[in-house]
Amino acid sequence: MGTMSVFTALVDDAGLFPPTSLHMDEALARNERDLSKSIDVLTHRFLCPASRIDRLRGVPYRPRRIGLILDTVKVPDFGDLPVDFVELPLPPDTSVPELAARLGLPGNVRLFVEVTPHKTAVEVPGGVGLKVRCGGASAEAFPPVEHLAQFIKFCVDQDIPFKATAGLHHAVRHFDPTLGVDRHGFLNLVLAVCEAVEGRDPAPVLRTTDVGQLVRLARDVPEDTAKQARRLLVSYGSCSTSTPVDDLRALGLIDEEDS
Repeated sequence: MGTMSVFTALVDDAGLFPPTSLHMDEALARNERDLSKSIDVLTHRFLCPASRIDRLRGVPYRPRRIGLILDTVKVPDFGDLPVDFVELPLPPDTSVPELAARLGLPGNVRLFVEVTPHKTAVEVPGGVGLKVRCGGASAEAFPPVEHLAQFIKFCVDQDIPFKATAGLHHAVRHFDPTLGVDRHGFLNLVLAVCEAVEGRDPAPVLRTTDVGQLVRLARDVPEDTAKQARRLLVSYGSCSTSTPVDDLRALGLIDEEDS
């Protein structure tokens, strides 16, 4: 079974972003604590807006890898910062190849371009990945199951790696009474990619709230499927680095030493 490999290096550290919105010093301190614990579920990649990257220069603790969220007109100079990902939305009237060429990133830095889930008929050059937004501050920010399933199927069929962001606060899909919307679960997402890898429709797994069914599916993922699914689903950003671990532990899907 590929249970642990499905969850290894799954969660990027998005502590600077809402709703947590940690102060930079607090976010760096948390990242350092997490790294010292060797938590397998975490990538320890520190997601940082490009507009705040200078704050990471000369600090006592520096994350071992940095994902740059491009919120500036151009890519800033990385210098000696360990940036390995750059992420940004696809600008209007721009193709993914055009954007990649314009940015001209170093070969050791991967580009992930955020697209609308149900408008994924895009050309994606080799070495470039896509990014999907799974939620936000309003109900409208949460894509319907059908749209997210379409995105997953497109990426699997076209062999395109992708990242996910926003809204994936817990493992299992659940209703949020504050926003009046069903929140996607990160366990649902991971298993939906596994379903697509094995040639099945990912929508039913994305939609289910049956905890027992999800746990059984996770425990039965073949190792080859797990590896292929996680090659495609690179990671997802979470403002909390403890909740995903706590959820997986509570579901019995990771051992104490894995977390």
